[in-house]
Amino acid sequence: MTKSEAIRKDLEKLIINFDNELKSDSLRQKVLALVPCFHALRNLGKSLIPRNVARSARDRLLHYFQKYPYTVIGGDELLVVSGIQEYARRIRELKVQYGWLIVNGITAKEMTEEGEFPFENVDVSKMGPSDYLLLSTVQDRDAAHRWFLANEIRKENLAVRDKILKYFLKNVGKQISGEELRYVAKDRSEWARRVRELRTEFGWPIVTKNTGRPDLNIGIYVLEADRQSPEHDRHIPDTVKRGVLRRDGYKCRKCGWTHDEWNRSDPRHLELHHVKPHVDGGENTEENLLTLCTVCHDDIHRSI
Repeated sequence: MTKSEAIRKDLEKLIINFDNELKSDSLRQKVLALVPCFHALRNLGKSLIPRNVARSARDRLLHYFQKYPYTVIGGDELLVVSGIQEYARRIRELKVQYGWLIVNGITAKEMTEEGEFPFENVDVSKMGPSDYLLLSTVQDRDAAHRWFLANEIRKENLAVRDKILKYFLKNVGKQISGEELRYVAKDRSEWARRVRELRTEFGWPIVTKNTGRPDLNIGIYVLEADRQSPEHDRHIPDTVKRGVLRRDGYKCRKCGWTHDEWNRSDPRHLELHHVKPHVDGGENTEENLLTLCTVCHDDIHRSI
């Protein structure tokens, strides 16, 4: 007999015996009689994942997420699997201390409003605050350091956009999750809009899977360089940018550089160059734009 089966049988006996307690006039007697049922049911949920696979509540939660990645998992499921009431705290530990890319329904909805959560087969509108999604099966081992930094910046007396930019500038070239950015913004719902503004209005090269870096996971943002684009380039629509990058195969048309070649000693990134200069009436159209790495882009402008 398995451990789960043994617990189930004990629970069945407890529930059957509870029939007698229902006849009692004492509310407290009924409640006290249900306490063993509650503990048995909790133990039954915990037993579904053997101890040799996962010993703690946090381990059971991680095992469950890894077994069903890219799937919306409700809080009730996690309550059963973890066997503890404070399962949300353990999920936070998995994100902050252990670097697992888990988002909840609030973050997913806020990203969706800015077009940054194009996740197939997931209806984000139906996700609630206690619904979660594991977006990557790869652990981010640098996350603990970044979350410590995020905690320091969120306390500063700065506007939300300035906090987010400061956090990006401390992590140039690093993959940052939407959960981190929301935390830096003190859980303000405007955080995703502020990230978009930094990219489109202020010219910071912040990219996502949906805005120039198809190699990134959904839910990830990267500030590619501490360098703002010229004022006129900030008005190129995202749809046009995506079209040019796709047409050019996400590589520099001059030297062939791609993001696969990125390294800290050569932290270039891809930009769009106007064939007919903007000052001469060149338009922000796919026909008048081509993809260049920052090194080649700078070379061209120096020679003009």
